[in-house]
Amino acid sequence: MADRRLQVFHTVARLLSFTKAAETLHMTQPAVTFQVRQLEEYFNTRLFDRTHNRISLTEAGKRVFEYSDRIFELYSEMEHAVREMTGDVSGILMIGASTTIAEYMLPALLGDFKKKYPDVNLQLKVSNSDGIVHMVENNVIDLGVVESPVLNKNLVVEVCRVDQLVAVVSPNHPLASRESVTINELLEYPYICREEGSGTREVIAEYMTDQGIHNGQVHLTMELGSPESIKGAVEAGMGVSIMSSATVQKELKLGTLVPLTLAPALERPFSFVHQKQKFRHRAMDELLEFARSYCKAHPKVV
Repeated sequence: MADRRLQVFHTVARLLSFTKAAETLHMTQPAVTFQVRQLEEYFNTRLFDRTHNRISLTEAGKRVFEYSDRIFELYSEMEHAVREMTGDVSGILMIGASTTIAEYMLPALLGDFKKKYPDVNLQLKVSNSDGIVHMVENNVIDLGVVESPVLNKNLVVEVCRVDQLVAVVSPNHPLASRESVTINELLEYPYICREEGSGTREVIAEYMTDQGIHNGQVHLTMELGSPESIKGAVEAGMGVSIMSSATVQKELKLGTLVPLTLAPALERPFSFVHQKQKFRHRAMDELLEFARSYCKAHPKVV
């Protein structure tokens, strides 16, 4: 409903990047540039300084950004108030999740939500936990679901369920006959882990530190970017790993991987994270309430 030029400007100003704004708005970069130039022509002044492939707001740009923030907050308040009166639950919700959650937890939850609220358009972005938190901070997504602690105290963080992590080895591995293993025993073998920025990697690293393990004691043989690639490498006998129990259910049934309980046990929370907006789309409130009920009914990932 708001002036398209102002929407585009606000996104560029918030991200300080024409490229990122184009991705967020699903526009081409020339189209974003055109909208901003039209607004600059309207005000007859530059809104951005462009130097050395970086942009910053001019004094006029800062003033326009302040007012546009207030304008869009009022729009959000108006939409929220009207939808509360009409009982309408619709609109677009941008959700972000780390890889493990997106692949193994959200499909069932979002599928059930969509059946109840067919007029809500759900769009999902997948990244590692650091990437998801960054998207929430920059309002690229409405709601994030992450698997590692969130340090930004300006965001709302709410634990939704508990995930157990287990050691996994191939069926012919020397440890395959064991039911449990200590981290010291596991790390006697080549170790395969997720990439930097992964919530799973961060949680495991903290666990290792708590158990007195130093980086020099880890024979890191591979860093891989997804649970599927790690499972394939472990199945091929290239090393051992620690993974969410939710990610290996199919392999356990097929007998291609063997799970070992870690001693002491390793669990982590899956958490919702979002901005502290006073006013939100009703669809967002309904999704949060639906997700809370879903997670209460399924408190652990198994």
